[in-house]
Amino acid sequence: MKNRNYIIAAVLTFSLALASCGDKETKALADNTPAVPVQVRSVAENTEDSFVTASGKIEAAKSANISTRMMGYVDKIYVKVGDKVKNGQLLLSVNNADVSAKLAQVNAGIAEAEAAFANAEKDYQRFTNLFKENSASQKELDDITAHYNMAKARLESAKQMKNGVNAQMGYANIRAPFSGVVTNKFISAGDMANPGMPLLEVESPGQYQVLAMVPESEILEIRPDTEVSVRLKSLGQSVKGKVVEVSTSAKNTGGQYLVKVILEPADVPILSGMYATVQFPVERRANAAAVMVPKEALVERGQLTGIYTLGQSNTALLRWLRLGRSYGDKVEVLSGLSQDEKYIVSSEGKLFNGAKVSIQ
Repeated sequence: MKNRNYIIAAVLTFSLALASCGDKETKALADNTPAVPVQVRSVAENTEDSFVTASGKIEAAKSANISTRMMGYVDKIYVKVGDKVKNGQLLLSVNNADVSAKLAQVNAGIAEAEAAFANAEKDYQRFTNLFKENSASQKELDDITAHYNMAKARLESAKQMKNGVNAQMGYANIRAPFSGVVTNKFISAGDMANPGMPLLEVESPGQYQVLAMVPESEILEIRPDTEVSVRLKSLGQSVKGKVVEVSTSAKNTGGQYLVKVILEPADVPILSGMYATVQFPVERRANAAAVMVPKEALVERGQLTGIYTLGQSNTALLRWLRLGRSYGDKVEVLSGLSQDEKYIVSSEGKLFNGAKVSIQ
């Protein structure tokens, strides 16, 4: 029995010794983990100009969706997407057999009214002369005068009917409202065109605008006639613009306010549909936190946003932040960082809480 107890005690002692050695080795491995090279920056007060940024899409300042007021099959489309058109140029035609028939009827009615008017006018002149010679009574002259006026009114009515039919013919033959470029086609030959249905889209190149959506927290700081900078994301270039309209209602835009910016002419290949970021200069609020950090330094974990700061013994320490509004590529920090603290801007490896870092 004593030998057995001795063996058990020896095994436990050996196991504890191994565990102790393992802990020392793990600790030694952790201590020997290579430091992650990082770049750090000190928190300083923001002295740069303040901006409110908003995203939008570029479109031609002058554009139109072409439609018709009549129903019918599209006979022929005379242009294709990308074609340049002149003001009044024929773009497409809608089958107008019924309108043509009505026009023929109207022309026949005009011919009949003209003949009746010519006859009534001769009678009127004849009886006027007879009345002056006392060869016709006042009653006869009054009857002829009434007949003449009715014939004249019928002729005028027939002519006005022709103007109405000609207007309908104009909706059958769709023409360009201004000189520009065909940018879209919504229908093909043989399709049924309905009143108000978009058929073609025409844009006038040369002047472009940006429609940006601004949140309600920033809209009161944006003023008309303000000079702004517009960053074209796909081109990596910026152009100047001017605020021309500021909406005062977000009823139909989901809480976002529409701001229209007209772009100044620039030697940049701008196209409709390009995405852009507009920077609106605003006055910096005196009571606002003046701590700014670059967006590239932020770390997101679900709904939380933080930044790695430089802790004691050159270790990374993740600090959660409360952010304010954006100014270009920087964002305002309302809480979580204080003046003169150092934070990590970039690293050459993966960071985690407590990771050793080496400042480059």
